[in-house]
Amino acid sequence: MQRRHHYEQAFEEYLRSRRIPYVAVDEARKALAPGGLRLAGDADPVPLKSFDFVIYGERGNLLAEIKGRRIGGRIAARNRARGAGRLESWVTQDDVEALSTWEGLFGPGFAAAFVFIYWCDEQPAAPLFEELFEHRGRWYAVRVVPVAEYAGAMRRRSAKWRTVHLSKADFERMSRPLCLASA
Repeated sequence: MQRRHHYEQAFEEYLRSRRIPYVAVDEARKALAPGGLRLAGDADPVPLKSFDFVIYGERGNLLAEIKGRRIGGRIAARNRARGAGRLESWVTQDDVEALSTWEGLFGPGFAAAFVFIYWCDEQPAAPLFEELFEHRGRWYAVRVVPVAEYAGAMRRRSAKWRTVHLSKADFERMSRPLCLASA
């Protein structure tokens, strides 16, 4: 896990404070998948992009990739003024491919998901998020989207940057609190 990012630090504290069992993954150690994995047409086996946490739950375990996003500031205010207020849900195509591959490698009992951590300039209204927490003077909200659902509904955002996203309606329909995703 890249501990330099406040999103991951805040999320780890969130897990600890709620006594949710987890293991943080060390991203400095890239893994080659068994059988010489090839992604996106590569000729040679490639290191498989790591995810951030394995979170253990009573009904299953979650392979979690943290995606930090900010709510607030000048850009968000401009979007709200235009009526375009939505939660950013973009990821890279490589994120989707790698997380899907990890889910297959771990097998039954493990589900991969994007965990979107939204840094809010102020404490958001309760109806907006079900899971809110404060860490080092900042407010965060958590939403989770299983990678299989994400992959089935994703839309291209940028061909150049190989990014994808969900429509506002799809994100609202698919995302859920962590407590429901890992319970």
